[in-house]
Amino acid sequence: MACYRTGLLFCAALFCLTLLGSFSGMFNQKPHPLFDEKTFGGWEGDTLHTWRVEKGAIVGGSITQTVPHNDFICTKRNYANFNLRLKVKLVANSGFINAGIQFRSQRLVNPAHEMIGYQADVGPGYWGSLYDESRRNKTLMAPDSLVLLKLVKENDWNDIEILCVDRHVQVYLNGVQTVNYLESESTLPREGLIGLQVHGGGKLEVYYKDLIITELP
Repeated sequence: MACYRTGLLFCAALFCLTLLGSFSGMFNQKPHPLFDEKTFGGWEGDTLHTWRVEKGAIVGGSITQTVPHNDFICTKRNYANFNLRLKVKLVANSGFINAGIQFRSQRLVNPAHEMIGYQADVGPGYWGSLYDESRRNKTLMAPDSLVLLKLVKENDWNDIEILCVDRHVQVYLNGVQTVNYLESESTLPREGLIGLQVHGGGKLEVYYKDLIITELP
């Protein structure tokens, strides 16, 4: 009888350890880079004219020629719940200066250079905002303009963090939360591509580097 009870206890303990291990793997996802700092492996877009790799960063646009239209380079796979951290720098010359990070987004067919979905906005007056690109075409949430004056580092690297869990979207700019948004429309996609934008209409270069993502359950 004692051996039988010991066997039962051992099996129960083994089951609990197995279950605990599965939950641990689910909730302790490891961060990994989205960009290898050398190539566009895992990404697709106009790498002949608009996008290039320079000194470990993805760079879009030009400070000598006006960017003709919005353009995006995006991941080849979809992401749903995640924590994404990256650094962004804008170098402006003239015209409309803007960029952004798409997420839970899709490529449009017409025009093919556009994307539809959420965007963590980047640029004067828009830093740290949440915009709905090519869908509702409006800013969903934005920080106070006085807060931005203290947060944004002009012509320098700015830290951006995007946290998506189900309907909840949060954006942080240089360590300060600028968006805490709960999506009210239940039919919108909760997964999609991650894209990097250079906005048309200006002479500018946008730099993206240190893209680290942690996928969440």
